[in-house]
Amino acid sequence: MWIMVAGPYRAGSADAATRAANLAVLNAAALAVWEKGHVPVIGVNMALPMIAAAGEAHYDALMAPVSLALAERCDAVLRIGGASGGADREVELIAAKGGKVFRDSTDIPQA
Repeated sequence: MWIMVAGPYRAGSADAATRAANLAVLNAAALAVWEKGHVPVIGVNMALPMIAAAGEAHYDALMAPVSLALAERCDAVLRIGGASGGADREVELIAAKGGKVFRDSTDIPQA
């Protein structure tokens, strides 16, 4: 399965250290998905290089649209962490098309 890892990145904080810590948590969860034999997908990891190229002023125009476009192609989602409107939208999109929603990486079956 292609499994989106959804969780907070910038939610509630514009602090660079918090964003870096949140991204580290997303990437660690992605590794757990990979170790189960699936392909992890993180919208933030796809959008951030484009935002860097376009400039921070384009954050809102790129982050959610890129993440949601990726979510449309995923079979499932692993929702981690705390409050995040973007992560919740990814979960809703994947669930609405019949995709599986996992709340813990231990719930993901081995491929």
